[in-house]
Amino acid sequence: MPRVHLMALLLTLLLVGCDRQSAVWHGHDLTGVMPDLAFSLVDDNGHAVTASDYAGKTVLLYFGFTHCEDVCPTTLATLSRAVNALGADSRRVRILFVSVDPHRDTPAILQRYAEHFSPQVVALTGTRSQLDHLTRRYRVAYSYGNADARGDYEVYHSSAIFVFDARGKVRLLLQEQLGAAAITEDLQRLLSDSERSYHHATK
Repeated sequence: MPRVHLMALLLTLLLVGCDRQSAVWHGHDLTGVMPDLAFSLVDDNGHAVTASDYAGKTVLLYFGFTHCEDVCPTTLATLSRAVNALGADSRRVRILFVSVDPHRDTPAILQRYAEHFSPQVVALTGTRSQLDHLTRRYRVAYSYGNADARGDYEVYHSSAIFVFDARGKVRLLLQEQLGAAAITEDLQRLLSDSERSYHHATK
């Protein structure tokens, strides 16, 4: 069963359709189109966190859930390869995986899940109210299917990956289909831009 329902797909297409894609980027340029990074959630250690905890890091924001059989682990694996290929610069990047299934995805489960990927992956979740606030902020859709006899249910969610620079400004919209090499190139460019901006600001 596909993980992205029609509404989420349409929302993603609307975002892509109104961006300013440049030959410089493999992803889609969202600079100035969406709000800065802001959230209040719980990390995979059970600690309350906000966007300020990741200030100074380039952040890749992706929504999913741990019971996802293919799209979520495939996407996280691709992002992990892309970030790991940065070498020492990977320390300047965080992949924030936000579970929209807080009923099943406890911090302990999220921590075990994140450990399968890059050290830069941090799994987050929150209350339905917190998740709804965050997903509305970035125009992300998610919903739940009906539970079966065992209580299992599907979660439908958009597959967009939002990239924020070290100042928390939205910069790019990525899709896993780009591949790790292309994502690495975009991250290298973004990290270089961030470093130049930092040195300019401190002169």
